Amino acid sequence: MAIDAAVSAPVIALAGNPNVGKSTIFNCLTGMHQHTGNWPGKTVAGAEGRHYFGGREWRIVDLPGTYSISAHSAEEKIARDYLCFAKPSAVIVVCDATCLERNLNLVLQIREITPNIVVCVNLLDEAAKKQIILDLPELSRLLGLPVVGASARAGRGVKELMEQASALSGADAGTAVGTAAETAAAGAFAAGVTTDASAPARHCCRLTYPRPIEEAINSLLPFLEGLAPALPRRWLALQLLDKDGSFLESLARSAALDIGTMPELARQLDQLHNQLAQAGYHCCRLRDEITAAGVRQAEIIAAKVVRHIREDSHRRDRLIDNWLTGRFTGMPLMLALLALVFWITIVGANYPSAALSNLFFALESSLARLLSAAPPWLSSLLIEGVYRTLTWVVSVMLPPMAIFFPLFTLLEDAGYLPRVAFNLDHYFQKCGACGKQALTMCMGFGCNAAGVTGCRIIDSPRERLIAILTNSLVPCNGRFPTLIAIITMFFTVQFSMSAGGSLSLTLLLTAFILLGILMTFLSSAFLSNTLLKGIPSSFALELPPYRRPQFRQVVVRSVFDRTLFVLGRAILAAAPAGFIIWFLANINTGGQTLLAHFTGFLDPAGRLLGLDGVILMAFILGFPANEIVVPLIIMMYGAGASLAEADSLLTLKTLLLDNGWTWVTALCTMVFCLFHFPCATTFLTIKKETQSWRWALLAFFLPTAIGIGFCLLINGFAHLIL
Repeated sequence: MAIDAAVSAPVIALAGNPNVGKSTIFNCLTGMHQHTGNWPGKTVAGAEGRHYFGGREWRIVDLPGTYSISAHSAEEKIARDYLCFAKPSAVIVVCDATCLERNLNLVLQIREITPNIVVCVNLLDEAAKKQIILDLPELSRLLGLPVVGASARAGRGVKELMEQASALSGADAGTAVGTAAETAAAGAFAAGVTTDASAPARHCCRLTYPRPIEEAINSLLPFLEGLAPALPRRWLALQLLDKDGSFLESLARSAALDIGTMPELARQLDQLHNQLAQAGYHCCRLRDEITAAGVRQAEIIAAKVVRHIREDSHRRDRLIDNWLTGRFTGMPLMLALLALVFWITIVGANYPSAALSNLFFALESSLARLLSAAPPWLSSLLIEGVYRTLTWVVSVMLPPMAIFFPLFTLLEDAGYLPRVAFNLDHYFQKCGACGKQALTMCMGFGCNAAGVTGCRIIDSPRERLIAILTNSLVPCNGRFPTLIAIITMFFTVQFSMSAGGSLSLTLLLTAFILLGILMTFLSSAFLSNTLLKGIPSSFALELPPYRRPQFRQVVVRSVFDRTLFVLGRAILAAAPAGFIIWFLANINTGGQTLLAHFTGFLDPAGRLLGLDGVILMAFILGFPANEIVVPLIIMMYGAGASLAEADSLLTLKTLLLDNGWTWVTALCTMVFCLFHFPCATTFLTIKKETQSWRWALLAFFLPTAIGIGFCLLINGFAHLIL
């Protein structure tokens, strides 16, 4: 994310590993509401806000969470290029106090690029609970950087961060390390950690490498004099020796420095590469040694500043992981938790849905009186066409979404979703895909468009494309009401939400979800062995510590960021769809309505699939939003009054049975609801992410072909046995 040079406000960049509370600090500083964590589609493209401190405005940039700046992934490339070429006034590197050693590697790497760094040791409250003591003044002395302790979720340490960052932004770049060390105040909020505002001695720990690499760096330094003055020459020399292609591209684009146009420098690089190869430092080993230098230094520093009072401080998390990620218990518990979420959603949504339906039905009479003076066709259009469609969508969709999304967000905030990815990684690897696809698939349960966007976290273009093409095979929240309603009407013993009825409904719904997951695996394997051949890549998956979710933020985020967004999209699609259905049902030609002509044309194909022309027409008109399929079916069956009157599933079932529905029709409708083309929003998102109409059309036809195949098999088998 580029910073406009014309903007005079100084810039502070936030960097750090995933799951260290970086976005929480960003929210505290800017007040912008952004998802906490580094999961799909949240901070991967960067975020920006403004903060007022010390009588002036500051621009705060939240960089993608990354473990290093070696540019092995899109996140690392964004973070590295921003730090190198956007020239922020200061960089706040956020670390996790419970696992400081792993986080220090990034601090040391960024320190090689810029000295204007404030180290924020966050989550000190969690470290205190685990009885982990950190000597922050000593850490500041060893790094030669200001270190501030923080508990961002409680709002502690944020002011101190801005004080240190503002002090750095006014310091001269050449002496920033020294002045920062002299003014560092190690704020502390964990037990046993003291605040020392005195000046620690300067003790800058530069990364050192094996002798052949150091000699190569020193030999290259004279050739870099005057080139890219904004970058430290030593770090620039190391990147050139590493042959980092992405960095060379960024260097040519952002700093107008093309090595290919400098023959003397290119010859020196070739000579040094040959010397390193003769010393045993080929490309891969050279990169490994560069990485290992930071890891070794981080280990040395952490050993001096971190003390565990209780050696088994992570014992609770490991005990829980033994169950949630165990070989024999991980999958069963995951399925049980999935079923529990659906059961709570189903049982909890039943009564609010009925209450909303009754409310809208009562309001309809008032609306009819208000429109009594209007022409009959206008009143019919607004009430029977638009109003009843909208009320059905709201009453059926809003309650389950208002329950499902907070539950999903709670699991996300508690740290369970990475465990789901861990459990499913082996199966995705077997399919030739990436384990991160499990995360994007989970996002698809809420919204397939969000799941498609979340595929950006997958580094491999091939595996990212597989994840995008198969994301629509799991049902989004817009398809759940249709599945729940049909299962309740045709495949449970009774409609009441008794223990037996709700349990059987939950099990059947879970079975359909598992079918979608199974087809995701099979389709991924098919694509990996045909159109998108390749070897599955490896990736580092962090299992963050279990944390108590912040319930207020969970509710606000899930309601405003997800529930109302999806509901608003459905309403915008439902209103014109209701108008179209009313129009087609009220225009006659050839003795029949236009609607009858269209549904009659589709009826032979529908009957072949175990459906009918009305159902196919509803799915086609439901392309803008899956949520409106059921209300469209009701309207097209010529039961305009029944849409509002179908305040019970018994009434709705009677309507469907009167129009020829059987258990075969119900089952085929559920299967086609599970496997059919994505909605318009998802389809356009796929086009945007892949930059190709070809891949977007494949994502359109792949689930549709699967749905047609299943419906043909079910309908054919039913005709054989009946």
